[in-house]
Amino acid sequence: MRVKHSALKKKSSSSKPPPKAHDTPSSSHTDQLKGKRGQKSPPASATKVKKPHRFKQGTVALREIRKLQKSVNLLIPFAPFVRVVKEITFRFSPEVTRWQAEALASIQEAAEDFLVRLFEDGMLCAIHARRVTLMKKDLELARRIGGRERGW
Repeated sequence: MRVKHSALKKKSSSSKPPPKAHDTPSSSHTDQLKGKRGQKSPPASATKVKKPHRFKQGTVALREIRKLQKSVNLLIPFAPFVRVVKEITFRFSPEVTRWQAEALASIQEAAEDFLVRLFEDGMLCAIHARRVTLMKKDLELARRIGGRERGW
């Protein structure tokens, strides 16, 4: 026969000290832990806790890369990008304080395209060096080589 067990109260984080080892076995706390007589608890080895599923290393990263390559959305958040554009603009020309939304969107599109191509070229440099890790020197080399009709 199965019996529903009542939930144990959680110990509160109050200033009460933990129960001492010489408490009597008839205390209510030990009664709750014992359960009813005659019932046996399953052995510790029989109860298995299922681990959450984990993918192999790199699987999730590759899935994320494929998802981002399919998308056409901009990846840099718009508000921080606008803040940086206005900050740079103020350094060069303090009298220019207003921007059209379309102009900011165009600048963001161009900036993200520039960064994506730079990272692509940097990754090709890393692969050429027989590495899979992109390093600072790969990006520097990609910038020096340029190519693809870039003006930098």
